[in-house]
Amino acid sequence: MLTGRMMAFPLTITHLWQRAREFFPTQEVVSRLPDKSLHRQTYADFAARCSRLANALKKLGVGPGDRVATLCWNHRQHLEAYYAVPMMGAVVHTLNLRLHPSELLYIAQSAEDSVLIVDRSLWKLYEAFGPKVTSARHVIVVPDAGPAPDGTLDYEALLAAESDEFAWPTLDENDAAMLCYTSGTTGNPKGVLYSHRSTVLHALVSCMTDTLSLRQSDIVLPVVPMFHASAWGLPYSAVLAGAKLVMPGPHLDAVSLLDLMAAEKVTVAAGVPTIWLGILASLDAEPKRWDLASVRSMVIGGSAAPGSMIEGFASRHGLEVTHAWGMTETNPLGTVANVKHSLAGRSPEERLSLRASQGYAVPFVETRHVNDEGSPLPRDGQTFGELEVRGPWVAASYYGGDGADRFTADGWFKTGDVVTLDGDGYMRITDRAKDVIKSGGEWISSVALENALMSHPAVLEAAVFAARHEKWTERPVAAVAFKPGQSATPEELRAHIEGRFAHFWLPDAYVVVAQVPRTSTGKFLKTKLREEHGDMLLSKPAAP
Repeated sequence: MLTGRMMAFPLTITHLWQRAREFFPTQEVVSRLPDKSLHRQTYADFAARCSRLANALKKLGVGPGDRVATLCWNHRQHLEAYYAVPMMGAVVHTLNLRLHPSELLYIAQSAEDSVLIVDRSLWKLYEAFGPKVTSARHVIVVPDAGPAPDGTLDYEALLAAESDEFAWPTLDENDAAMLCYTSGTTGNPKGVLYSHRSTVLHALVSCMTDTLSLRQSDIVLPVVPMFHASAWGLPYSAVLAGAKLVMPGPHLDAVSLLDLMAAEKVTVAAGVPTIWLGILASLDAEPKRWDLASVRSMVIGGSAAPGSMIEGFASRHGLEVTHAWGMTETNPLGTVANVKHSLAGRSPEERLSLRASQGYAVPFVETRHVNDEGSPLPRDGQTFGELEVRGPWVAASYYGGDGADRFTADGWFKTGDVVTLDGDGYMRITDRAKDVIKSGGEWISSVALENALMSHPAVLEAAVFAARHEKWTERPVAAVAFKPGQSATPEELRAHIEGRFAHFWLPDAYVVVAQVPRTSTGKFLKTKLREEHGDMLLSKPAAP
């Protein structure tokens, strides 16, 4: 019998905190406040304040497994809650501040939050639902825009009264660390519990060279909100790497972000495509205003990024986009669109096509696509099917047992994304299952049409949705927002894309909008477009 084995060393967030305190004490965390001033503190400050927060929460009765909710922008106090709460054995629960108060009330009640940490700048939103959260015993206010209201606890005053040391407990790596709710499902929002183990493994893989390649020399700007899928894990992977963190606070407009990127010499920034479409438009309008020479990667995820945007950043501004895919249920990183070394010799057009895909799976994540019967489909780059994933940071169930039909008996999660997979493993999202257009029994990819329309020089953004049709059941209609001072006729838009698609794929109509409606996480909200324009083709003759 063989003897000897490895240590049973738990993978916990506490190790990330200890590493930052010991090896990178002078590294900075920069936070932009509501008045646009900047606050700077070191990782040594951050480590001490985490202990102070844990001491304060313990005195308020927070114990193992208790949920501590945050209604906060991206800033240093939110980062402290990301660490202190799970390290003391409780669960940090991020509330999406862009949801309707009724949804926030449902989520907070479902999670049974015992303490709420709220930005003073978000107090009006809190007042619309927070007093109705029956499980909440205390409300702690971050004084980012004025003093804490009467009847609440001031975050900074709580910390000022506490010690820089805390007796962190020994945790099981499978203990819950964070609770995130996703609204990307049918019915009520569903909770996903991230464990310490899944969070640490995700952070490690994000630092690998062929994934996001985070490193100690980086200056990382998470534009993606900390209330959305743990800001794609960046608050954990950046701290693990010892990188500088730049938190944008509430100022997420293109000019504010570009000012911050240039001033802090950001090397890696991450956000959804709608953010980057605005940034590209600002750079095109004033190409010499900002010095972004330090930027080595702009990570784009959350929904498919148009190839024209990726090419525009590269050709006009020398900036590289890293396209990635993930979900709340995948903690969230699932795939990254790096070009494999074996494919580097392909033509520029082919390499752009690879970079505009969702990429191939990161280590430990497995992907497949299946038909309606659940049978795996060929990886030929042509066959549509629903994406299923599994891995060590993929949810095995929803919090409370909801949505059991999204999980297969053999351990796969049904994502609801309709994709193709090719022989090299590259994935291309063609639609969400709930947004797919099926015209006369044939599938039409709204994402492919959107990307083609957004390559028109006058188009800022475009969303293609299914409108009802008497003969074909559904037909595609495109909602288009133009760049300031520019326009194009439906005939010009059709001429721009018609050579790329089968005739029956082309939109039957175009709707001009000031801005495509968005979800709470910045994705295009096609349900709103269908509500407003879904019947516009019913009186029209059948498309030729």
